[in-house]
Amino acid sequence: MAKTVQAHTKNDEPLRAVIRRLSETLSSQLQAHQAKVFPPTAKKTIRTFTPAEVAKLLGLAEGYLRTVVADLESREDNDFSPASGPGNRRVYTVEDIAKLRKLLDESNRASRAPRRYAQDRAPDEQLQIVAVMNFKGGSGKTTTSAHLAQYLALRGYRVLAIDLDPQASMSALFGTQPELDVGENETIYGAIRYDDERRPIQDVIRKTYVPGLDLIPGNIELMEFEHDTPKVLLQRRPDEPIFFARIESVIQEVEDDYDVVVIDCPPQLGFLTMSALTAATSLMITVHPQMLDVMSMNQFLAMTSDLLDEIASVGAADRNNWMRFLITRFEPTDGPQNQMVALLRSMFDEHVMVNPMLKSTAISDAGLTNQTLFEVERSQFTRATYDRALESMNNVNAEIESLIKKVWGRP
Repeated sequence: MAKTVQAHTKNDEPLRAVIRRLSETLSSQLQAHQAKVFPPTAKKTIRTFTPAEVAKLLGLAEGYLRTVVADLESREDNDFSPASGPGNRRVYTVEDIAKLRKLLDESNRASRAPRRYAQDRAPDEQLQIVAVMNFKGGSGKTTTSAHLAQYLALRGYRVLAIDLDPQASMSALFGTQPELDVGENETIYGAIRYDDERRPIQDVIRKTYVPGLDLIPGNIELMEFEHDTPKVLLQRRPDEPIFFARIESVIQEVEDDYDVVVIDCPPQLGFLTMSALTAATSLMITVHPQMLDVMSMNQFLAMTSDLLDEIASVGAADRNNWMRFLITRFEPTDGPQNQMVALLRSMFDEHVMVNPMLKSTAISDAGLTNQTLFEVERSQFTRATYDRALESMNNVNAEIESLIKKVWGRP
């Protein structure tokens, strides 16, 4: 009887065929969704900013911003003219902000004022490479990486975002669909691969719709590095960087072009992650304050320390300036979460960031259309919901920015 039931319930289609069919179905649906949300003729953009937001991004008083803009518009050679929004109030595009920052810097140089509005690092200030990682998915790793990269660019830094995750969620957030827009050899794998197909890192860097923010996209091709590395470890040429030094090596080729590099790492401890850890000057570990996530993080930390010991024994340098745990998807009214956060702070002390990333429907809903909080319009949410999410995001990123400036010795 049991055999008869088994014969009727067994799927005659091989598992590999089922997986391939489902993959093709999902891929076509994702492409249709992407075309609906962002048609081929559409251009992804950052939303416009209010005068108060622009003043905060530039680090000046809103009243002074109005004075500066009025002065610029009164000049005969003026080519700066922000648009008017609801209520005839000024609104500023990201291009307006970048132009305004440049004009302010030119004015300060002419008057020999010490204030800088562009954040370009000095020759004695080390390129900051921030690796964002977690061993468990759903911790907000990609959301953190994407918003940090955009925030720093809006603040005037030259930023390179590297999507090291084969799932390429950050690339999708930046409007680059991995299946459609990223071809063969167009990820960082193209610059770190071991064979003659390797190409300069400059060839895989793309401009984004945010001035000052460039992207190296990801896709499933990145898994090739995990497959190739074991094969070449025993036959590596002495003049070739070993696997854990390859990302650091190629970043050095464009070091002068950037102030900060943000790496969205894959959620596993493979060769890509080890190479990112070796390249990084700072490490950000996202953690959701629940027991299962913290237990997973415990395994992640233990495995990471063991692997770092191994690669250090064969020459990997320790470039770390700081390491922080970022509490993500935090609900202040959740008692167990508060207890877990208190436990983490008691154990890790200053290694836990002061500001948590709050759980918000504004963030999750924006993600449904592959947008960040800097892209989605405030009008899509209640003002309180959006402002609360944006304030939380900005507080986290400002804290990270202060850590970067501290390394540089800036006030």
